[in-house]
Amino acid sequence: MSNPLAGLPPRLLRTKEAARFLGISIRTLEKHRTYGTGPIYRKIGGRVLYAVEDLQAWTAIGARKSTRDETAGRVFPARPLTPDERDEQ
Repeated sequence: MSNPLAGLPPRLLRTKEAARFLGISIRTLEKHRTYGTGPIYRKIGGRVLYAVEDLQAWTAIGARKSTRDETAGRVFPARPLTPDERDEQ
């Protein structure tokens, strides 16, 4: 079965919609953007927009099968990163 969205541009969400999609507060998403710990975003005409695919990719970084899963990535908290954490990113 073919993808009905194939060939269409990515769906772009504003900050409020993106935060709701992720299940986090608007303020937390804004902090992630400020500290560079959040998903990729676009700035178009003064508006901040997020592609659904980028939001899904960001959340996939922290996907794991168990608490002992050492291959899983790390989604950092919305705060300035330490030098060690920046190297890990």
